[in-house]
Amino acid sequence: MPLPTILVADDDRSIRTVLSQALGRAGYQVRTTASAATLWQWIEEGEGDLVITDVMMPDENGLDLVPRIRKARPDLRILVMSAQSTLVTAVKATQRGAFEYLPKPFDLTELLSVVERALSTPQQSLVAAQPALSSAEEKMPLTGRSAAMQDIYRMIARLTTSDLTVMITGESGTGKELVARALHDYGQRRTGPFVAVNVAAIPREQIEAELFGQERSVNGLAGTRSSGRFEQAAGGTLFLDEVGDMSPEAQTRVLRVLQEGEFTTAGGRQPIRSNVRIIASTHRDLHQAIRDGSFREDLFYRLNVVPIRIPPLRERTEDIPLLARHFLSQCNEEGQAPRTLADDAIIRLQAWRWPGNVRELENLMRRISVLYPHDVISGAVIEGELSEASRQRPLSVASHDEEEEPFSVVVERHLRKYFTAAEENGVPPTALHERVIAEIERPLIRLTLDATRGNQIRAAAMLGVNRNTLRKRIKDLEISVTKGSSAREAI
Repeated sequence: MPLPTILVADDDRSIRTVLSQALGRAGYQVRTTASAATLWQWIEEGEGDLVITDVMMPDENGLDLVPRIRKARPDLRILVMSAQSTLVTAVKATQRGAFEYLPKPFDLTELLSVVERALSTPQQSLVAAQPALSSAEEKMPLTGRSAAMQDIYRMIARLTTSDLTVMITGESGTGKELVARALHDYGQRRTGPFVAVNVAAIPREQIEAELFGQERSVNGLAGTRSSGRFEQAAGGTLFLDEVGDMSPEAQTRVLRVLQEGEFTTAGGRQPIRSNVRIIASTHRDLHQAIRDGSFREDLFYRLNVVPIRIPPLRERTEDIPLLARHFLSQCNEEGQAPRTLADDAIIRLQAWRWPGNVRELENLMRRISVLYPHDVISGAVIEGELSEASRQRPLSVASHDEEEEPFSVVVERHLRKYFTAAEENGVPPTALHERVIAEIERPLIRLTLDATRGNQIRAAAMLGVNRNTLRKRIKDLEISVTKGSSAREAI
């Protein structure tokens, strides 16, 4: 049996070489080209079992080539790669018929796994190409190029070809409604309405009328009738925001609609067929809510068909510069003077924990754009604003967040900031292990000596090291110690 042949098109010679070597070692035959025209010629001649193409080709956009390939050879799988790692690119690739979209830089192990999956997927299960997005729909509802956001982009792209129910989870301010709107705007129901309702805010006595409408009769005769959210969203998407706080009555009624596919208005008798796609969201842990008895397990499984977790901003700090500049650009478009961020401002932004997530970052950029006349926003300005925000933050919230954040997460956040700064400055990290250990060891020893009031024997016992080792580290790290008082770094 002949080995599968993979056609690779990319104008970057180094990427062609890497792919050729990796795919060759995996047992595939590989042909590479830098030209979309050559790739098309091979396809017309019947060559190849799978295509891997970049979007930005010198003679044609790789995305424009995908529908032509699908039309000429519907059985041929296509993987699309792009350094333009945006939601729009992912959606275009999927809706034009690509089997998968991979952002650059890609992981070779992941790519080989996708290649194997593409070649083993039965032809009849391949997704049919969808209508291309119009120019009006080529907008950027979500911003970020981190690995976490790329996973979300690909998930959204896959879901645009179905009406599956989606559950979006994430902390407040992470952008759950933006993801819901993207699922609608790029999905099969994008020509229908998008109706958002905060179900937690609906009083119990109004839940039926709000969601399903109401009929009132006068003297036993038909009277006025008002439509509910399910009817208003007919043919489109109903976004049930904060379902984790939904009342028991609302949970029961929504479950019935999901089970039976129809509902009746409050006071009505005629069943109405439900014609909406349901997208739900919550910032709560629904598994815990089920254990507590405050959320129905059967409703959870009806809503949680496809789960999407939106990471908090502190888990994708590499996106912070892009987001901050995006919000400043929006302020400029709204009439504010243009602002730019100094390098030290970016560093301070990435060091903050962002309890309010993307919403907090947006508010900060808008506030700075209005209150500060400087063209370049310095790190001192950012530091002052964040310090003020910290003072105004409720103590209960601060203690809750501190309990939830493990020490490893704190370390990882600062390391991400360091790598991002090094990457932006073009300076590779050096002696990283020694520097990180010193940064951790210095406050550890200093605080231990504070606790023992400078008694090095007790401090060594607390740390689990011998006294000579402790004395050497005190000297190397330039920590001054006076017995009976606190330890301080030598100046």
